[in-house]
Amino acid sequence: MRTVEQARTGVHKIEGADARLGGSTAIALDTQQSAARDAKVIIPVVLIVVFLILALLLRAIVAPLLLMATVVLSLGAALGVSALVFNHVFDFAGADANFPLLVFVFLVALGIDYNIFLVSRVREEAQLHGTRYGARAGLSATGGVITSAGLVLAGTFAALGSLPLVFATQLGFAVAFGVLLDTIIVRSVLVTALTVEVDRWMWWPSKLSKHHEPLPATGGSNPEPALAGTGG
Repeated sequence: MRTVEQARTGVHKIEGADARLGGSTAIALDTQQSAARDAKVIIPVVLIVVFLILALLLRAIVAPLLLMATVVLSLGAALGVSALVFNHVFDFAGADANFPLLVFVFLVALGIDYNIFLVSRVREEAQLHGTRYGARAGLSATGGVITSAGLVLAGTFAALGSLPLVFATQLGFAVAFGVLLDTIIVRSVLVTALTVEVDRWMWWPSKLSKHHEPLPATGGSNPEPALAGTGG
């Protein structure tokens, strides 16, 4: 590929030659450069659009930033584990240039869906009982649905591994692993823990961040009717 770049630089200096360099190596180089340009444009645009959607939905800035951070963290973990498995278990020679971008699009889209399911319910409960209790109630109400959907989706993508194509196997494994990581650990543990720790500042600068309500006691007053009365 370095030779192709050097040859192109050399022939382009010849005035009137209108020379072009082709071949499989030149095609591979063009594909890599095109994928790199696409990633530089698509990834920031997707993140900005998703942030704006979350900000409008939650009427906050802190919550969307934290949720975006968890999605990016989950994506990085999925790509890292996939690289280890591809190199040391499956012994693949490499990956398609568009592989990271496609995994990003799938996992960000799916991760944000699950974020919306969980955090929108947490916000509803937080308006009534405070953020700390809302995090627990939101997880108990949506955790089963999110986990079940994640398992079904992971199984669907894992089925791509049965195809006799390296790219299909890589994409299926990465997305399936990322979805399981997102639904079982990131959504159920990390997002809920962050919500409990950040507490009412999760909803800054909305009015909800200015009203702090303590976690209802689980001894004398049973909070379960509040859960049942909000839809379940």
